[in-house]
Amino acid sequence: MTNPLQTPHSEYHWDGSDIRFFEGWYYRVTLPDCGQTFAFMYSIDDPIGGKACSGGAAQILGPNDEYLCRTFPNVKQFWGSSESLALGHWGKTDLATQPQYLHPAKFEHHIQEGYQATATLNQGYICDGRVSVAVPKEQANRLRHHATSAYCHWQYEIQPLYGWGDSGIPQQSTAGWLSYLPIFEPGWQILMAHGLATGWIEWNGKRYEFTDAPAYSEKNWGHAFPKKWFWLNCNSFNDEPDLALTAGGGKRKVLWWQESAALVGIHYRGKFYEFVPWNSKVSWQIQPWGSWQMQAENADYEVELIGTTDQTGTLLRAPTEQGLIFFCRDTMHGQLSLELRERRSGKSKIILKASSSVCGLEIGGGPWQDSWISSAKFPWVVYL
Repeated sequence: MTNPLQTPHSEYHWDGSDIRFFEGWYYRVTLPDCGQTFAFMYSIDDPIGGKACSGGAAQILGPNDEYLCRTFPNVKQFWGSSESLALGHWGKTDLATQPQYLHPAKFEHHIQEGYQATATLNQGYICDGRVSVAVPKEQANRLRHHATSAYCHWQYEIQPLYGWGDSGIPQQSTAGWLSYLPIFEPGWQILMAHGLATGWIEWNGKRYEFTDAPAYSEKNWGHAFPKKWFWLNCNSFNDEPDLALTAGGGKRKVLWWQESAALVGIHYRGKFYEFVPWNSKVSWQIQPWGSWQMQAENADYEVELIGTTDQTGTLLRAPTEQGLIFFCRDTMHGQLSLELRERRSGKSKIILKASSSVCGLEIGGGPWQDSWISSAKFPWVVYL
């Protein structure tokens, strides 16, 4: 692996079979100075081609939770590395070569629409398709900035700081060693819990330039799809630059049945605090929208999370058995409070209290008519 912080399962997982399959990647950068976030979601469905769901897409959740999506029907224009985190999808281009990673300057010159992403780069251009960007190549990069339809143009480099685990040791799988077996569907892996992004994003004519902005990435993949899930994520906290949180849970397929599982992962000052069903009890109370609460405890630590929002959120597409459809709701403007405590001699001592107003909050699947109140702990592993 080219990056020592690269986590397991960072590579592209498709094995070439014609069994229903999807893979999705999520890159995010938060701009604390203006309180805005850009989330880039890339996906490929049934890459063998010729099936009802075959195709790729790039979705972006931009400033003020605005939304942009572009589909790429030609799966032959998608590429992904089977050895490391690297992928891309070409749309409009004057190149006749096989899709592959390009030097950023060459990508900028030849790819009029599409994207490419690695552990250290995220780059691309998409528009909503209402106007053509198929102008002469020597003018494309200049003229497309003035398109009258919604568009996004971006290029930034990433310096990874935390993968998924303590600093200075090999990084671990989000779902533990069992994730290497064909047990869980879909798979979920945090690619980079925290990093620093430097570059620019142009959104509908407004250019955002940034240096060392908090960045994050994750992915999921598989042959089955979650029925219901929730998610909290933040690595831009007030007065705590060296802190990253990822938490979530869902109902997923385990062999031939469905089960509920959840986790909380915190990276703070070089140490990884992991709360997962095989080492902790994890509980949650999630409203259909507006409130996310989680608690987790193990022999040494306990954590409490409270996420709230008065935003309406934005509907996003997610891979399903029926293809990529609107199936989840997100906001990047959630309020979050986090409290981490150390347990000693039957007493708990607060070691961290932090808050943020740019937390990512999500619910997906369903049904969500009522609150979801549940918990997961060690016996969950025994039955595997």
